[in-house]
Amino acid sequence: MALSRAAAIAALALGALALGLAIAFAGEQFPVGLLIAALIALAVTALWYAVVRRGPTRFVALAAGVLGMAAAVVLILSDDKFQWLLVAAVLVLSSLCTRAAFRTRFKLPPAPAPSRPVLFLNPKSGGGKAERFHLADEASARGIEPVVLERGDDLVKLVRDAVERGANGLAMAGGDGSQAIVASIAAELDLPYACIPSGTRNHFALDLGVDRDDVVGALEAFVDGGERRVDLAEVNGQVFVNNVSLGVYAEAVQREGYRESKLRTIFGTFTDWQAGEGEGPAMSWHGPGGHQHHAGVVILVSNNRYRLGHAVGSGTRPHIDDGLLGVTVVGAPSGRQGDDGERRLQRPWREWSAPEFEVEADAPVPAGIDGEAMKLEPPLRFVIRPGVLRVRIAPGHPGASPSALMPEHAHEAIFDLFRIAAGRGVQRSPRARSQV
Repeated sequence: MALSRAAAIAALALGALALGLAIAFAGEQFPVGLLIAALIALAVTALWYAVVRRGPTRFVALAAGVLGMAAAVVLILSDDKFQWLLVAAVLVLSSLCTRAAFRTRFKLPPAPAPSRPVLFLNPKSGGGKAERFHLADEASARGIEPVVLERGDDLVKLVRDAVERGANGLAMAGGDGSQAIVASIAAELDLPYACIPSGTRNHFALDLGVDRDDVVGALEAFVDGGERRVDLAEVNGQVFVNNVSLGVYAEAVQREGYRESKLRTIFGTFTDWQAGEGEGPAMSWHGPGGHQHHAGVVILVSNNRYRLGHAVGSGTRPHIDDGLLGVTVVGAPSGRQGDDGERRLQRPWREWSAPEFEVEADAPVPAGIDGEAMKLEPPLRFVIRPGVLRVRIAPGHPGASPSALMPEHAHEAIFDLFRIAAGRGVQRSPRARSQV
């Protein structure tokens, strides 16, 4: 509480200092500041064209973008423009203090430890984290039976066999695809589940509130951890814990050469889609208003809504217990015909929440399900399963997503910073009590 309060006070003070310095410097350098902003805007636009166009247009746009950004940097660094670097540094410090002020720390309801917990671990996942941290031995020392996966093993069969032997708690140390398999069986049987962050990115662990840097400590979830219920999502009956991507990324990961040159393959796929030469099937979907649309460059359907486009908490889900899918569609601006016959411009970015979502297609659809490439038979039916998974979290871990306490908008953040600075704290989660 004291640390959050001090961080909030520092964030407000540094933010006010940055604003004051910016106003003072802008007054001294009025025309140049405007020119810098214009150059940066033009450079960003040109670089976007370099991504979505091909041939000579791409190279001209790339050159224009690089030159525009270089000119802006030269203006910033010339004469006394180092003042603006000072403003940027103060803003960065303010942002770091804001992050500390809204740090997530929840007290979860205690739950009795399972008498026969079992940990399934992939020794190769995450570059061999399970072996590096001696997870099998650490689990045994805590009364948790370790089951080490070998090449060719059927994880579903191993989990069900363990349950038949009397396992009453299931944990998985591996990637999010494996987490989804174990979590789905735990939900089906209403058994407690623990996510051990030994994968590469551990996105599910992050949004659950598991400390991804404390792999061994995550095992304490089955010793004296707290418990909460979270949602799972399905597409055509297959459970996923994070998201399903359709479009450019899903097609790129299935192209030859993706493993050797990921960025080049994704850019090439993106260019093909923009030129109408994508290999994927024709897809369509209905938006929240009931109108039919054709698929854009990317369709992302997630187990609860991701926070996108925010500096703090971007790319995470504030909650995994809202009982709604997150749907995001990104594509070029397009038009649709309204009831009056007029063509209306559609936004290139649409984002909403819904309990279900469906995508039609004229052929099997390439998809990335929790990072795993596969093809799905149309129609693709997405549904949410609210509160079906009993998640155990170690007592020393955050217990919720890093963005659980972070407000959506800047004015809300400022208001909440004042609340924290005054010692009043903030409350957002309906199922857990904040200790901030």
